[in-house]
Amino acid sequence: MKNQLNSKYWENRYQTNQTGWDVGSITTPLKEYIDQIEDKNLKILIPGAGNGYELDYFLSKGFKNVFVADFAESPLQNIKKRIPEFPESQLIQSDFFDLAGKFDLIMEQTFFCALSPELRKNYVAKMHSLLSDKGKLFGLLFDFPLTEDGPPFGGSKEEYTNLFSELFNIKTLETAHNSIQPRKARELFFIVTPK
Repeated sequence: MKNQLNSKYWENRYQTNQTGWDVGSITTPLKEYIDQIEDKNLKILIPGAGNGYELDYFLSKGFKNVFVADFAESPLQNIKKRIPEFPESQLIQSDFFDLAGKFDLIMEQTFFCALSPELRKNYVAKMHSLLSDKGKLFGLLFDFPLTEDGPPFGGSKEEYTNLFSELFNIKTLETAHNSIQPRKARELFFIVTPK
């Protein structure tokens, strides 16, 4: 499975319009969290960003130091077309596990669930290495039974607690109260900080 979910796989999903996760805008739980962030100088990463509508929202709120990473080229090209003035140096086409640098804030939105489940421990370790000491990882994780059918791959609050608690302090991990209709009661909002 791990090797099948490579950049070609994701590029093909964009080329053939098989992007069911793409709702065409930022979702409410992420928007409402961003609305509370006061420090506009934070260095922010959106990994596995896809078409990155969250980037548009960050920019509209005055954030400039936002980096977008994706395995596939098409979504990054879509961002370039949509926001031609956005610095190309902040668009990164890369395997997440090859990313470098330190970030104050990392946003999770349908990226974790797109990874093969055997990579989840690696994801947690990589996120830990990318966050600054006082950094935060926040976003949404799907809350439905994990099966072989995916992506998206599901998971549970218990699984995520076990997964993150070794390297992170779990500040919040609760059912999102403001999910968009198709995801109601099926996603958890979380905030974790490095131990």
